Amino acid sequence: MTSAMVLAAGHGLRMRPLTLTRPKPLIEVAGKSLIDHGFDRLRAAGVTHAVVNVHYLAGEIEAWARRQSSPAIAISDERAELLDTGGGIARALPLLGTKPFFVINSDSFWLDGPEPALERLRKSWNDASMDCLLLLCPLSLAIGYDGKGDFHRDASGRLTRRSDTAREALAYAGAYLVHPRLLAGAPAGAFSMNLLWDRAIAEARLFGLVHDGLWLHVGTPEAIGAAERALAERR
Repeated sequence: MTSAMVLAAGHGLRMRPLTLTRPKPLIEVAGKSLIDHGFDRLRAAGVTHAVVNVHYLAGEIEAWARRQSSPAIAISDERAELLDTGGGIARALPLLGTKPFFVINSDSFWLDGPEPALERLRKSWNDASMDCLLLLCPLSLAIGYDGKGDFHRDASGRLTRRSDTAREALAYAGAYLVHPRLLAGAPAGAFSMNLLWDRAIAEARLFGLVHDGLWLHVGTPEAIGAAERALAERR
């Protein structure tokens, strides 16, 4: 598990006006771009090869990638068509190898608990039972997130979609481990990974790991301040 896919192709519409002139992954939080925060976690996890997809203001992301000394970065070019989360990964699959790989969003990041989250994902992976293992965050530890959560997790770690029950749902925290087999038979063109997550749920092969640190969801200009305050408090 030394490869990673970094999703960096979106338009960042909710982050306007900041994204009128630069892609959302290059927006800075506490003096460091969002994508750099993510790559810090990948380097710490020993990732040696990363694929970054590009679409909106692609040249700026490519220029950023050329300045990085590690890990080695390959660009998956989606200038002609934005492929969404699932289509983007499917397009990049030949660059990612045949073993499980990390996927992270480039527009949010997390603060680790006692043990780094990516290392916890790696240690928790069970190839016999899992096709995908998501990092999930309790709503109480999510900064800048105003949703109701995405999944319920049972005692074995298996996931189901959030339902309108009294039980609090967990939010998807923008990182996971996935085996390439989950993308076998994926549709052509643009599609969301939610399609494949639902397939994995139906086969009882979608699992989740509960994050034990903060997750910083930086979706709007206003969320930058909340993330910076959380970082300052952690320091």
